[in-house]
Amino acid sequence: MRQKAVISGATGLPYQRRPEGVTTGLLLRDVLLALLGQTGLIRDQIDGLAISSFTLRPDKAIDIAWRFGLRPRWIMDDQNGGASGLNMLQHAIRAVESGDANAIAILAADHFSGADFVDLNNNYSRTVRDHLSPLQFSGPNSLFAILTSQMMDRDGLERSDFGTLCIAQRQWAAGNPRAAYRQPLAMDVYRSAKRVAGPLSVFDCVPVVSGAEAILVSREGLLRGIPSVKVRSLKALHNFDRHEGNGLTTGLSVIAPELWAESGLEPSDIDVVQCYDDYPVMVMVQLRDLGFVRDVPLRDFIKDRIATHALPVNTSGGQLSAGQPGAAGGLHGLVEAVTQLAGRGGDRQVAGARRALVSGYGMMEYRYCLCANAVILESGA
Repeated sequence: MRQKAVISGATGLPYQRRPEGVTTGLLLRDVLLALLGQTGLIRDQIDGLAISSFTLRPDKAIDIAWRFGLRPRWIMDDQNGGASGLNMLQHAIRAVESGDANAIAILAADHFSGADFVDLNNNYSRTVRDHLSPLQFSGPNSLFAILTSQMMDRDGLERSDFGTLCIAQRQWAAGNPRAAYRQPLAMDVYRSAKRVAGPLSVFDCVPVVSGAEAILVSREGLLRGIPSVKVRSLKALHNFDRHEGNGLTTGLSVIAPELWAESGLEPSDIDVVQCYDDYPVMVMVQLRDLGFVRDVPLRDFIKDRIATHALPVNTSGGQLSAGQPGAAGGLHGLVEAVTQLAGRGGDRQVAGARRALVSGYGMMEYRYCLCANAVILESGA
């Protein structure tokens, strides 16, 4: 008989800017201990392990399993950036359903030194290394600045419209004790901020932090008395447009109809949305691709739905305010969604949250990102 899989734990460490005495291995250790503490499991009950990290190299998940004294029957490494969290979730769900494991810890962490970050930017992929690095390009900021300008021209947006999203997410971050940036953000401060790559300012670019995230995928019924979250639908598409498009449409536009059809839901049924937010423009692109914007002018949608929190988007503050902990950013939205559905959101808790949508987007390759995925979650209560 096929067993059912649920998400029965989700936690993370406080995000920090340039902390001392920290390593990626220590972050992974601490977030695993936090996950065990939250769920009440002991180490020997973890029989599956998935890890995403840019700075763990040359170690792999099996090295971490050995260091931590784990003996997994199922193991996975993933480095697909913003798509990594949902990618690992998809594989872990299938593994538990098939009986390959009963309790899979999905961990993600990164701690960057200055040299680590420069190396990642310059050697992100063979394409980046061979074709972009020789041009001394400024990393993804310049590429997403072009996408932002394109959206401004196409949709009649101004910088203040993107600022409205950043301010709304900063308001959510005020209730997140793990966020690196919790102080209020005013529009005049946003508009006068230092430019990074026109039209982007520092508030439009995710700040690099050190941090870790973790979830537990387990067999239904394994943990008693612990709020669980069910996966209602999960879809992924990689290498969507082969870089032939303009970047303002992602693979989410292709998988969205199947995602909604399989779930039996529509956007109006979703209580919280967590979009991968390396830049404000990509939040808008994903929300549109997923059907939340519909035929409403984008500027009105930002003003009426996001600024008012009528549609709770990135309730942790998102990476724009919480920070981007490298590959752990791919797990960030998933952890926040499970936190909301389990009713553990504290001061930022969305009342009555039962259903959440999480999207992932990552792996910049020359022009745009190659991977897109999305999942619809539902409270098990």
